[in-house]
Amino acid sequence: MKLAGKDFASKGRAAASDCGVFFFCGQDEAGASAAANDLVSWLDQPGERVELSGAELRGDPARLGDEARSSSLFGDKRHIWVRAAGDEAHEALKTLLETGDMGAGEACPVIVVATSATDKSRTAKLLEKRKDAVVALFYPPDLRSVTQSVRAMADAAGVRLGGDLAEKVARAATLDVRLAQSEITKLAIYLDASPQSPKAASAEDLDAIGAASEEDGFMPLVNAVMGGQSNRVAPEIARMRQLGLNPVGVLLAFERRAAQLARIAAALGNRSYGDLDKGEKARLGIFWKEEREIGNQLSRWRAKGRLDRLTHGLTRLHRDLLANSQASELLLAQGLTSLAQLAGAGRR
Repeated sequence: MKLAGKDFASKGRAAASDCGVFFFCGQDEAGASAAANDLVSWLDQPGERVELSGAELRGDPARLGDEARSSSLFGDKRHIWVRAAGDEAHEALKTLLETGDMGAGEACPVIVVATSATDKSRTAKLLEKRKDAVVALFYPPDLRSVTQSVRAMADAAGVRLGGDLAEKVARAATLDVRLAQSEITKLAIYLDASPQSPKAASAEDLDAIGAASEEDGFMPLVNAVMGGQSNRVAPEIARMRQLGLNPVGVLLAFERRAAQLARIAAALGNRSYGDLDKGEKARLGIFWKEEREIGNQLSRWRAKGRLDRLTHGLTRLHRDLLANSQASELLLAQGLTSLAQLAGAGRR
């Protein structure tokens, strides 16, 4: 089965009970991850989460089947969550399905969130015609759709949020629905709101619960690193520590910018950045304050193969941060310094 991201909310619940393998892909990694989390909540008995990386499965394709057909330590249900890049999980999924077709036994749900994969990837082609699998493709979000999602999140949390404030949340989250959901959750707690006791939110309430905003917190560091401004990186990393910004949250801002640059490059084709009109800029999430910064970064990363290299590098760094949480700040600083040096050498 193949679903577009916009249809997942309405059709995903049925798929959660009918299917066993779920492949989330597309350029909107944030939307894919959020939908994958929704899917877990729709499973009848999600049980324990077992996390695997695409790199682990690429090196040992049989491991996925072993894990999916094993019981948890206390005999409870479980589900497998795989964070992969591209087709890293292809052979593992193929082995899982082939052994299942040959009678290897029931497997627990397997959920794969694949950065930089599309519905044309080998993994998607493997799964899309099977009745027991789902391929969900998530296109880049636009301001209007994310604003609508924010209002839906607010309604579900018992927060009455006007359209202007919903748009403000969407912009502050740079169209990342995961960050937007976090802000709505904090707002509901601050207002003591619930679906049974809804409360109206004001701009002052939103300011009160907001820690460092995306613009004030992450973006100076993102722009320094992605723009190859190595002399600014160390001071920005020190400021990140002073603000207490979460290293994984910071890295997600880099992943979103990399995805945005890929969308812009695809939309441009052979045209230059200056050829974009206002409508295209709005659809691509290019806000006027960042036009120059984004143009500079695109010129450094647009060359053939560099965006793929950037995406895979960020994915590896993400895995390292999750696996070594105690050293995450140091790993992030080292990774961003290397990335800034690469960006500095990339201007065309």
